[in-house]
Amino acid sequence: MKTNEIIEMFDKYVIANYGRLPRAIVKGEGNWLFDAEGNKILDMFPGWAVSGIGHCHPKVVEAIQEQAGKLLHIDNTFYIENQGKLAMLLSERGFGGKCFFCNSGAEAVEAAMKLARRHTAPEKYKYITTEGSFHGRTFAVVTATAQPKYHEGFMPMLPGFEYVPFNDIEALEEAFSDEVAAVMIEPIQGEGGINVATQEYMETIRNLCDTNGAMMILDEVQTGLGRTGKWFGHQHYGVEPDIMTMAKALGGGAAIGAIMATEEVAASLVPGTHASTFGGNPLACAAGIAVIEAIEEDGLLQNAIDMGKYTREKIEELKAKYPIIDSVRGKGLMIGIQLTGPGADIVSECLAKGLRINCTQGTVLRFMPSMTVSKEEIDSAVRILDGVLAKGA
Repeated sequence: MKTNEIIEMFDKYVIANYGRLPRAIVKGEGNWLFDAEGNKILDMFPGWAVSGIGHCHPKVVEAIQEQAGKLLHIDNTFYIENQGKLAMLLSERGFGGKCFFCNSGAEAVEAAMKLARRHTAPEKYKYITTEGSFHGRTFAVVTATAQPKYHEGFMPMLPGFEYVPFNDIEALEEAFSDEVAAVMIEPIQGEGGINVATQEYMETIRNLCDTNGAMMILDEVQTGLGRTGKWFGHQHYGVEPDIMTMAKALGGGAAIGAIMATEEVAASLVPGTHASTFGGNPLACAAGIAVIEAIEEDGLLQNAIDMGKYTREKIEELKAKYPIIDSVRGKGLMIGIQLTGPGADIVSECLAKGLRINCTQGTVLRFMPSMTVSKEEIDSAVRILDGVLAKGA
């Protein structure tokens, strides 16, 4: 089908709850996309950070194909080898906790919040989250997402949430009470604009939770699985959470989410307290195992560090040329370009020239390529952005 035919089909049969780009993507390979007309697009924001090791990584494809011929799904009343192995691999690369599997980041956050309530004292029912956060779209986690634009049309939101400015220690301390079950933050706010938590802020959260019998929940849905140059974002700080969420890059494109909790906290999630029909199914877990193996076999943690540094250096060169670039921030391959003006038209022009990036918060361009990205691909991306900025300068 041609792009116009696909769009017509969507207009007739698919609910229009997404603002879609005017392309129909039919193939992905590494850091490249191909549309219905065969046009090639360099993808520096792959699958909203889902394709963390590139589109259709051969190891992931092979694992899915092999597993599909054996067992697609079996319910969690049985033991599932792939689920156990993936939990082991994650635990060994995380903080030694136990895992629960689901199907998305939002579901992982829901599980984390329920576990925090379950594990803490009965009078503790409040959650502290941060302004600019993004935790998902279900009713509870969209309440946790402290951005009013996501609350419009759904008021009143759920009770029990306190919002504080990101990295504001004084506001965090003032928000604490005996009723707080958990503090939940992203080590780096993604949709919020690539805002990086400070060392002092992370340590303060840990200390406040310890002192007040509350849980520290880290939402690592975007920062997890190597994007920042470490397996998980909190490992840059030497601070360990009680509960951590993950999803996106975990399945290399397959739908999977998970939480990890310390052994003591995990013990509170007893039979009957939480479940997921498709969570931890053999197919998704086979993909997750392949992702971890590919990251290690291909040295992708180091590549994320090296290519992240290279990308920021190249963008700093653009900053020296164009006043619209105010600053560059991030860790590894989670990079935000703060603009002095709107970025939507820049994103559209880049796509027209064969480059896919993203704009969040109206003025922050996101560069989040896969960990397999090369210098040549970064150079191509920066060259296209350079041309678009020059046109608008």
